[in-house]
Amino acid sequence: MNPILFDAPPFFDGQLFFRLKLIFVLVLSFAISFKVTAQTEVKKFTAKQAVYLEVGGNSGRYALNYGRIFHQKGKLKLNASAGFSMFHHRLNAKTTWLPVVPVEISAFYGKSNHHLELGMGVTSYLTRSLGFDSESFQTTDKVVFDVGLPLRIGYRYQKPEGGFFFRVGYTPFLAIPIKPRKYWAFQPVFAGLSLGLSY
Repeated sequence: MNPILFDAPPFFDGQLFFRLKLIFVLVLSFAISFKVTAQTEVKKFTAKQAVYLEVGGNSGRYALNYGRIFHQKGKLKLNASAGFSMFHHRLNAKTTWLPVVPVEISAFYGKSNHHLELGMGVTSYLTRSLGFDSESFQTTDKVVFDVGLPLRIGYRYQKPEGGFFFRVGYTPFLAIPIKPRKYWAFQPVFAGLSLGLSY
């Protein structure tokens, strides 16, 4: 079955997306206009770890993340990251705090501080589902497991020797068929911004 557009996951915030889109456009404009001096030699990354806060992106709303470069050769670096956040889900005047765990593998390409980044991840989260029992004619409210597969294409600023870390990216979601949703679904409109330190 072909992917179809779906309602945004419960951790998706429309106003947040608008702000992220504005930030993304401004940062991308800055990155494009930024003059990078040519280097004859590729710098090896000695600061392979990073801790950062991501707003939007793989996490949906926000997440605290840890990332590590596990392979580098020339201009190509491979990175793995994992994060954690909690979001509130309101249903029938009842608010529940539920966990979100984004995990990602990404590749970034560049000589020194400026990189093109491509990645794919798995974001697992708990959400609440409202159902109807046809025998008892009662509604049921239960917590269910769900998974999104975010993709990433973006800009990454990270110094080989460590320090300030920044990235911005376009991160559409593909949702896999898990109960109560029984179909593949696609959310093409989302972005993320990450700020932190590499060491």
